[in-house]
Amino acid sequence: MLIRSYVHADLARLTELTIETFGPFYEQSFRPLVGEVIFANQHGDWRGDYRRQVAGLHDPGQHKYVAVAEEGDVLAGYVAWSVDPARRNGTVTILAVAAEQRRGSVGTALCEHAFGAMRELDAEVVEIGAGGDDFHAPARALYESLGCVQLPVAVYYREL
Repeated sequence: MLIRSYVHADLARLTELTIETFGPFYEQSFRPLVGEVIFANQHGDWRGDYRRQVAGLHDPGQHKYVAVAEEGDVLAGYVAWSVDPARRNGTVTILAVAAEQRRGSVGTALCEHAFGAMRELDAEVVEIGAGGDDFHAPARALYESLGCVQLPVAVYYREL
């Protein structure tokens, strides 16, 4: 597996992977849980939101970076992170691994790559998030295996 820095030619593939990866969360987990009104208000255009977000993930001038994992010519996954130099904090923004590559070492390798890059930028702490639902259980297990500590948080929605 090769982990390399993002190049602009990756944008379409990373956007597709992001939508494929997180589509089941929005459509099979979040939407049924909160109902149509809250879903539409919070994430009704989740595909468009990702198209806009992924396009802005890599901006080294703003301390934002993306690394891509490839197995041969196949996109295995990617990780996006940012660093706040003044606070010496890093944040993993997105970790997406292709379905056929999950449960291997791709997610671990990408996280370790990002953590190493953050250390080189003098970050002392990293934040990485995942939902508390079943969809995100594998991500939580990965982060815990990397030594991350879960902060219990509850978010509530109510239709008005």
